[in-house]
Amino acid sequence: MSRGRDHHVAVVGGGLVGALNACFLAKRGFKVDMYEMRADIRTQEIVHGRSINLAMSYRGREALRHIGLEDEVVRNGTPMYARMIHRLDGTTRSIPYGKKDQYIMSVDRRKLNELLLTAAEKYPNVTLYFHHKFVSCDFKTGEMVFENERGERVTRKADVIIGCDGAFSSVRRQIMKNTLFNYEQTYIPHGYIELCIPPTHDDKFAMGVNYLHIWPRNEFMLIALPNKDKTYTTTLFMPFEIFEKTNTEEKLMNFFRTYFPDSINFLGEDNLKNTYMNTPALPLVSVKCHPYHVDGKGLIMGDAAHAMVPFYGQGMNAGMEDCIVLDDMLNQYNDDFTKALPAFTEMRNIDAKAICDLAMYNYIEMRQGVNSRLFILRKKLDNLLYALFPNTWIPLYTMVSFTRIRYQQCILNRQWQDQFLKRVSYGVVVGGVFLGCYLVRNKLLNEEISLLALSEWLPIHLSPLSKWFGHMWTQ
Repeated sequence: MSRGRDHHVAVVGGGLVGALNACFLAKRGFKVDMYEMRADIRTQEIVHGRSINLAMSYRGREALRHIGLEDEVVRNGTPMYARMIHRLDGTTRSIPYGKKDQYIMSVDRRKLNELLLTAAEKYPNVTLYFHHKFVSCDFKTGEMVFENERGERVTRKADVIIGCDGAFSSVRRQIMKNTLFNYEQTYIPHGYIELCIPPTHDDKFAMGVNYLHIWPRNEFMLIALPNKDKTYTTTLFMPFEIFEKTNTEEKLMNFFRTYFPDSINFLGEDNLKNTYMNTPALPLVSVKCHPYHVDGKGLIMGDAAHAMVPFYGQGMNAGMEDCIVLDDMLNQYNDDFTKALPAFTEMRNIDAKAICDLAMYNYIEMRQGVNSRLFILRKKLDNLLYALFPNTWIPLYTMVSFTRIRYQQCILNRQWQDQFLKRVSYGVVVGGVFLGCYLVRNKLLNEEISLLALSEWLPIHLSPLSKWFGHMWTQ
């Protein structure tokens, strides 16, 4: 640990990634100051602000394992082994995420954040500062200006400043002023409102526990994740224009009776009306930028570097994995930040952009693709090939959620899988044509049918096969 004692690092942001990063850096022996603009959530009865429920997968768990917290988080999470699809007629079907022992985990954001803050505070070389709103900094001198709860400006100093302060990062704005910075911010035309499914009257879960419940309706969807207190954090995603039109209790109930009729009993009509009518639809933003660093003096991580829409459940997991990647770079360059920070940007940027794109893609899959028979067929085919060739053929979702294969490599692997299956399907079609011709030849010889009959027979028997394969791989 002695190699890090000469470095003084400031972590701006005390959320999940900031608190976790403080633990990683403190473990290396650095002096770490963590600054959070809000109050200490461990002292708050109510934490203001609404957030989409968290689904933790392998990357996040691996980061927690590095600091010895994985087991505790797993004990307090709820495993989800499959998607439970709620059809319009009220029937359901499950779609497993992977093998029987593979699951993602529903976790409570606040409890996880509290656990990470407490873990960081246990390190003697960590100091936590709350009510410190980041205002500006000078990366060359390491001076930072904060505003405290009394509105006073205070100055602090550190050798390295790391921004883990979210999608609208103030540290990122400072980096924009100090480097040739590319920045892309995209709002999708869909927003979300969080609802809640309470326990039943006899204090039981209202639905199957170990599932992520989805009501996919093509243009919009409702999802529900289980919590330890037997509630479900339930989120309605849909275009803002539909939110704007659904602006009375009568319209709301007509909408739910039309598209989510079975959910009304779970949500409770009064609860649904009260929450929906008093909660504004919130936006969903995706952020891509480059570079993440300023020399060896500044860095952004987590949502500050790569905010994404929540539909692959990788926002938190990717941010936590950032901490592993930075730790690896510091190991590789013997705690030399002037080398480690540029290496972090080079290593992580391409993967962050890849998972941002995958998150956008998965929204279409969740609200629309899961309704398709071709989607189910592809899932079954992927799982079959995975069982036969576990080291060669890994389904995309498995790569993203149950391994630490780089996100960009996950996309490349999926592309070659698609190309392989296309070639196989074309081979089957061509083989079918030859087989059909052979059978027709025999039919001509044996039954002496006319060429006119042949021209009618081929399209009828071969067109469905070629059409099916062509449609399947353009989905």
